[in-house]
Amino acid sequence: MTAPTEETRAPDLLYSEAEDDLRAAVRSLLTDRCDASAVLARVESDTPYDPRLWKALATDIGTAGLLVPERLGGQGAGHREAAVVLEELGRSVAPAPYLTSAVVATETLLALPTQDGPVDELLGDLATGRRVAVLAVPFSAPAPGAVRPAGVVGDAVEGRVTAVADATAADVLLVPTTDGLYAVETDAEGVTVEPVVPLDLTRPLATVTLAGAVGTRLADGASAVAAVRRGLSAGAGLLASEQLGIAEWCLTETVRHTRERHQFNRPIGSFQALKHRMAQLWLEVVSARAAARSAADALATGSPDTPLAVAVAQAYCSEVAVRAAEECIQLHGGIGMTWEHPAHLYLKRAKADSIAYGTAGHHRGAVAEIVELPAP
Repeated sequence: MTAPTEETRAPDLLYSEAEDDLRAAVRSLLTDRCDASAVLARVESDTPYDPRLWKALATDIGTAGLLVPERLGGQGAGHREAAVVLEELGRSVAPAPYLTSAVVATETLLALPTQDGPVDELLGDLATGRRVAVLAVPFSAPAPGAVRPAGVVGDAVEGRVTAVADATAADVLLVPTTDGLYAVETDAEGVTVEPVVPLDLTRPLATVTLAGAVGTRLADGASAVAAVRRGLSAGAGLLASEQLGIAEWCLTETVRHTRERHQFNRPIGSFQALKHRMAQLWLEVVSARAAARSAADALATGSPDTPLAVAVAQAYCSEVAVRAAEECIQLHGGIGMTWEHPAHLYLKRAKADSIAYGTAGHHRGAVAEIVELPAP
């Protein structure tokens, strides 16, 4: 029998020992510094991000540089390891700009044809956690074609972008323009970052206005479109791992609650109707894990099936996360409806994530196009 080629290899869905060790380190940090009470306190304040948490996560553990080559100060790891970090961030709904900076912005920069000068310098800063960069596109944008590029006059960038995730935490904006991709400092003259009230308080959104802001041109038009496409694809693929983490927490917390909550001298989890609902949810979470791991593995190996794996993962995992959060609230009864219980944070994160980088419907359409079947 002929050995499978790179094009036909089956995805590796299992976690390696190194990935398990990384998970343990990230979970320990988040348990210590980002429990439910800490997250609730943060989102009720004007500063949802904890700089000390980000420093510990990005710099001390080194997760910000997982996708960055070692020559630039990164870890030289890959998307599988970044997916593990996002699973844990999803489990704790941590308010940290990891997805937007360490994945989407970093992947966009890595996709540029020339990685020297300002690109290398910025990648080095992102890898060590010294700076945070955000791709200045709407959080719901599924592809470069859905982005309205800013205009350029000389080196001055003009435009307005709504619903940019984590822009309030960014030091640098990567701005797609009609002339290419520009890096613009958030504290530069002519840059305004105006927070808006989001559904998900743990991932703030903002409107970015660029009024003659001077930036550094990183790539021309064609190269910029390809880089943004790669960044958004990586974001969508690894967002599935965050959604998996949300669903896993909701299932685990629901099982725990139904074991401890008693009615008629019996745990409510022993009632058949609730058993069936949790069993069905468990099956969906297991399937979501397979889809999310497949997408992470495809991105890590550069598989030709990456667009299909990413589309399948997003089409499935986004809906599982929402359903798990809804079941968590319903099966908790009255306590699940309170502000003090963190269940509402998971529902809001799941609902916000369900339209990030393309809706489930958009990705189902992408699957249909890839396999040449009629779109649903």
